[in-house]
Amino acid sequence: MSTSPTFPIERIDFGRVSVYRGAKGGKYPDGNQVMVRGSDTLAAFDTPLVANHIGPDFDAAQLVLMGHVHEDHMAGLHRLPHAPVHVHEGDVAAARSWEGMRAAFGTEPAQAEETLARLQQEFFYAPRPDALSYTDGACWELGQSSVRAIHMPGHTAGHCVLLVEPEGVAFIGDIDLTGFGPYYGDACSNLAEFRRSLARLPQIEARVWVTSHHRGVYTERAHFLRDLQAYVDTLAAREARLVGWLREQPRTLAELVALRLLYPPGFDAPWVIAAEARTIGQHLDELRAAGQVRCTPEPGGERFHLV
Repeated sequence: MSTSPTFPIERIDFGRVSVYRGAKGGKYPDGNQVMVRGSDTLAAFDTPLVANHIGPDFDAAQLVLMGHVHEDHMAGLHRLPHAPVHVHEGDVAAARSWEGMRAAFGTEPAQAEETLARLQQEFFYAPRPDALSYTDGACWELGQSSVRAIHMPGHTAGHCVLLVEPEGVAFIGDIDLTGFGPYYGDACSNLAEFRRSLARLPQIEARVWVTSHHRGVYTERAHFLRDLQAYVDTLAAREARLVGWLREQPRTLAELVALRLLYPPGFDAPWVIAAEARTIGQHLDELRAAGQVRCTPEPGGERFHLV
């Protein structure tokens, strides 16, 4: 694939760390590419679509550190066949094979072929069976810079923040602070863990925060914390919408999914129904545990009632 960019690529430098902004500011399906030029090793954090347009500054990478595994974060891996790829143990199976990725997604067998074809066509998807596993707290010495992995699950089981020192740059990945809000609709996602990760994020001592998508780079802590709070507030807003629907009338999970908590009505993709069901189901579990919702059995499932 040609390395000629189809859009102006903005590069922002913080010492040995460079951030290359993807198309439309790194908005999905693209992302923001982080590179660390250690005196010993050139490392890439994830590999979004923009990696295919950067050229030698990316193609010379000797090490790939994955903050988590999703198709849009593997879109440049095909350019680095000989670079070791390190993935948190919670996500490494998804990096190593399509079966592992499908299990992490929760993709139904009937949709597997269509989903795989879409990932291959749009994201140059290819598994990395050689992916190496790391654990929370893993550290890589690159020469005059180091990277430490901080496990922040919820979005995926292995989602991590990658902190570069001494630059103080925290790559916070898909805790992306976008208006869409947190995504926890995969089979490996977990709403409760996401809440805990969001609460811990401000405790990381950093001077720069880089998101995978859209928001990009924060250099002011007050701005970062303000957008983080708005992102957290999305969870309460979703719960309020769900409670509002149940206040109108008791509903089944299928009926709630049809109302769309995450995606706008009419938006269609192979994963939408399952992602909506898993997202709504986790909120219903929390509401039931809090005594706010009860359910009654009926043929084919349950009907949820507001207490």
